[in-house]
Amino acid sequence: MTLMIGWISPSVLAINLEWPAPTTYHYQDVNGHRMFYREAGDRSKPTLVLLHGFPSSSHTYRTLIPLLSGSFHVIAPDYLGSGYSDRPDPDQLTYSFDLLAKQVAGLIEKLKIDRYTLYMQDFGAPVGYRLMLAQPDRLQGLIVQNANAYLAGLTPARLEAFRNMHEDRSPEHVEKLYSYVSRDYVMNGQYLRDVKGKEFQMSPDTWTHDLAFLQGAKDQKIQVQLFQDYWSNIKAYPEWQAFLRSKQPPTLIVWGKHDPAFISPGAEAYLNDLPNAELHLIDAGHFALEEQPVEIARYIHGFMARQPGK
Repeated sequence: MTLMIGWISPSVLAINLEWPAPTTYHYQDVNGHRMFYREAGDRSKPTLVLLHGFPSSSHTYRTLIPLLSGSFHVIAPDYLGSGYSDRPDPDQLTYSFDLLAKQVAGLIEKLKIDRYTLYMQDFGAPVGYRLMLAQPDRLQGLIVQNANAYLAGLTPARLEAFRNMHEDRSPEHVEKLYSYVSRDYVMNGQYLRDVKGKEFQMSPDTWTHDLAFLQGAKDQKIQVQLFQDYWSNIKAYPEWQAFLRSKQPPTLIVWGKHDPAFISPGAEAYLNDLPNAELHLIDAGHFALEEQPVEIARYIHGFMARQPGK
């Protein structure tokens, strides 16, 4: 619908207004495990699948979903071992990004989603790229938000840290990995790290929600196993890049330029393989969606409006 305000010229203040659709909350059995997901919007509209990062869950998208759901069908799953999804015992099942992607692919199959655009942030990249390789014909487009697929996005120190996570299984180093799921690290080393002097922009709901699911030793071990598997993603970068060069999916890159984890040259590197991609470096950090949800939503609406069939 179009909203007109008073006597001011419609050309000045004509706003395309879509009221949010209600968000609903669901479980689906996938490969014998319950997967939780949030859903909103009309299924007849283009589908966006929102893939979260560490240390969060679909809770990451609680603000973005209402900004999109009037125009799109939105699905936001919790990975196996995260949020409200099942968390099988990591002593019995080793967690890997292959496993997370397999579960998300199974969820999409169960929901009979034939075509989708992926929004990827942080861990969402390794899950999303595996999903694309498994379901290439379903992919309509990519929205990349601080989701790395290039060595240029990693400082030498961070690259070495990921290598050590995989190779060094000494008790001392594993204990260090457990520190990354501590209250102090999740709060100060993740969410508040990139907003020094403007901490008021970061809702305490972020770390409070995440820490609620990281209370037990086995909950923490799930994330430690994923840290140890992260090197598999870096080894897969050439395969992911080849996919992008070959398929040329329509791509929007919205990247918090103050992110010290996945630095902005990693955003710019996408243009080497996707020269027609749309790139925006915005005034935000790693959790850009917490700082600039409306700006990101505007870019998404514009990008989606320019896709074929819109």
